[in-house]
Amino acid sequence: MFRIHIVDWIVRDRYADHLERYFRIRHEIYVEKRRWEAIARPIGMEIDAFDTREAVYLLGIDERSNIVGGSRLVPTLKPHLLADVFPVLAPGGVPRAADIFEWTRFFVVPELAETGRPSKAAGVVLCGLLEACLKLRISKLSVVCESFWPERLQALGWEIAVLGDVLDHPDGDIVGLLIDVTDDALASTRKIYQIEGTVLLTHFPAECLNAPRYPEQSR
Repeated sequence: MFRIHIVDWIVRDRYADHLERYFRIRHEIYVEKRRWEAIARPIGMEIDAFDTREAVYLLGIDERSNIVGGSRLVPTLKPHLLADVFPVLAPGGVPRAADIFEWTRFFVVPELAETGRPSKAAGVVLCGLLEACLKLRISKLSVVCESFWPERLQALGWEIAVLGDVLDHPDGDIVGLLIDVTDDALASTRKIYQIEGTVLLTHFPAECLNAPRYPEQSR
């Protein structure tokens, strides 16, 4: 299988080629295949307002150095999708804290999809997400997602809170969630996808873990 690499601003130069391919795959998936016209750009890469120096990328890279999956984390004390585009999904208030990040742009490449059963590649990316969050001391994830995701995540043993009503959106019905990042969620996800041990790259740069996280600021 493949490993998940944690890529933040400190180490992104080492992953410049991988990140370019990652953005091109996002364009292929979200613009060309799913027809999210609002995010279309003429450059053949899907890059939005939240791909900033604060973003943390979780890149699935196989043994041939190909990007095969990914996710993005954005600190909620900075501009992010739920707060700046879809606050209506959280009528009780958008969750913001130094240890809450927003999770977006989850994907695996179509070549690794499995017909009739959950893709193990998706399981690797999901386990990598939880492992990375535990390493980075992220305790909760907010997410704007399609309305079918709450049931899927609960089936994995994840603890979630739905923040508001489902919104009828041109790209599909969407909802806001708050997800608890726990060891139990990681263990149940590993069990369901039959994944043993860590999926994180074991020698990723120490500075990803040692760098100070994004400081508290005015809300």
